[in-house]
Amino acid sequence: MALILASILFGVFVINVAMGALAGMRFLTDVTEMLLLFAASIAFVAAILKQEAARKKNPTK
Repeated sequence: MALILASILFGVFVINVAMGALAGMRFLTDVTEMLLLFAASIAFVAAILKQEAARKKNPTK
């Protein structure tokens, strides 16, 4: 779930940057972009830590 959330947040960031570069239209401010990237990073780290914890519980041989 957290990995999906991170992907969605990062996708919104990429769309915003692409729209700003190609069409000159941005729908997020600089601060909002920073907060969006921060939230995507936090969600990504949470997903990775969750996967590592699950792997330690059930190690595969």
